[in-house]
Amino acid sequence: MRMRKKKWADPFIESNPQFVIPDPQAYKGKWKEKFNKDILHVEIGTGKGDYFINMATMYPDEAWLGIEKDHSCGAVAAKKSIDANLANQLMIIDDASELTDWFDNKEIDVIHLNFSDPWPKKRNSKRRLSHNSFLKKYYDLLSDDGQIILKTDNAKFFEFSLVELTHNNFSLENVWVNFRQEEHPEDAITEYESKFISLNQPIYRAIFVKVIK
Repeated sequence: MRMRKKKWADPFIESNPQFVIPDPQAYKGKWKEKFNKDILHVEIGTGKGDYFINMATMYPDEAWLGIEKDHSCGAVAAKKSIDANLANQLMIIDDASELTDWFDNKEIDVIHLNFSDPWPKKRNSKRRLSHNSFLKKYYDLLSDDGQIILKTDNAKFFEFSLVELTHNNFSLENVWVNFRQEEHPEDAITEYESKFISLNQPIYRAIFVKVIK
């Protein structure tokens, strides 16, 4: 379900350029310097920002950059993040198809795809964030030991992603078909995810590592 457009979203984004970066290309190759951190996490598709904020809280010594193309969702996430007053977070509110304009090769350490839109219809498969058109970009932008961490409630999207990633120079390091069957304190649970857990619906998660060609 798409979020209704919020009239306050664009004015809020424009009035907070210190957090929602208006010219991300200006920091290409300089993100770790800007954060003054050695590890850079990028979540593509932050939604309302709960995972992004909770993970940044759990890992304060690492940098967290959230990307969200929907202005209303992005504004909600940005407002929550600003209220949380975390020093290790920033956001880009724009389409992730522009990734290569914003990041240098090998600049990102971990890419998070957390409950990405599965785009279930076959004709929309190229929009999936685990489609090979995105994976080719991720590969170049990830460090030599870089990771992609993917989590979803959608079995078909998970299966699609496993195939795409393993066919595009990523090796499967860990996989779970019922991730929350056991406790995983290293990974934040959002309210959205909690709904699936309460229904005993499995959560799928996988960690992939970049294979050096």
